[in-house]
Amino acid sequence: MRSIWNGAISFGLVSIPIKLVNATEHHSISFRQIHTADGGRIRYRKVCELDGEEIPATEIGKGYEEPGGGIMPITDDDLAALPLPTAKTIEIVAFVPASRIDPLQMDSAYYLSASGAPAAKPYVLLREALKRSDKVAIAKFALRGRERLGMLRVVDDVIAMHGLLWPDEVREPEGVAPEAKVTVRDAELDLADALMDTLGDVELESLHDDYREAVEEMIAAKASGGELPAESAPAAGGGQVIDLMAALEKSVRAAKESRGEEGEEPAAEGVAEVTQMAGKGRGRAAGGSADTGRKPAAKKTAAEKKTAPEKKTTAAKKTASAAREQRSSGQKQSAGQKQSQAAAAKKTTAKKAAPRKRTSA
Repeated sequence: MRSIWNGAISFGLVSIPIKLVNATEHHSISFRQIHTADGGRIRYRKVCELDGEEIPATEIGKGYEEPGGGIMPITDDDLAALPLPTAKTIEIVAFVPASRIDPLQMDSAYYLSASGAPAAKPYVLLREALKRSDKVAIAKFALRGRERLGMLRVVDDVIAMHGLLWPDEVREPEGVAPEAKVTVRDAELDLADALMDTLGDVELESLHDDYREAVEEMIAAKASGGELPAESAPAAGGGQVIDLMAALEKSVRAAKESRGEEGEEPAAEGVAEVTQMAGKGRGRAAGGSADTGRKPAAKKTAAEKKTAPEKKTTAAKKTASAAREQRSSGQKQSAGQKQSQAAAAKKTTAKKAAPRKRTSA
């Protein structure tokens, strides 16, 4: 890999010649600006605003804009005369636990390569010392005309350095958190925990840029004159969540189905089951103990809430069915009685209509 900076690591009285190389690279697809009418490239030209002429790079320097709007020229000699001990040195100033570093400070990442055979021994010494101490080194270094803060740590068998923002460059999160008072129920937290457990871990190497792949396919199709890829449906989201519990339960089921598991109710898992709790404790087996001296809170679980209306519905169905059977039985009985009465009436009529037999003397 091509080095972007050559210098040394200052480790007390030990100096380690190193080369700095980029540890990351960007794979995003870049586009050019064009004139949509004829496809011509749109280019930016550096023009002096005083005479309107295009200026070559060799005649372009630096200047500091003063509060009044004037420009103060700053030459390379002015900058070179400044006392900058880290111009060619990565100066280690402290060793601290990695947990002391806020991820918000993380910036660009670099690999430090030992420069030449004499640098191998002190390089390995620093690497093994970092491994054994389980700490990271905080250092100052200068790159591209300004002094920066860095963190040295071990990656495999290489010393890596992360550029860090200075502490005063990280903004305070004022006015970012929700201002409204929100209460999160234990049942909602349990379902959120169940969703986190269901999603589980992931191999970061398996993640990739779907959008970039789609752009590459589209470019290849246009270049070959083939059919463009079909437009995919936009992902659902962005709407207001009306029922948070229902959304969490649905998310748990969807996550299980995507992992090839059965989409049973989250309450059957045990982690998401909400039981009667003592006091304000969560009462889960995985975290904390409940206060058994208090009466259990009269809360219904999600399963009980679902079962109650189902029981009512089943009872109502049974009652309606019994009523229908009773009405049907009554109707059948009434019809039987009518048929009996009709038969008796026919017999009476027949007897009246039959001629009487005479008796012989």
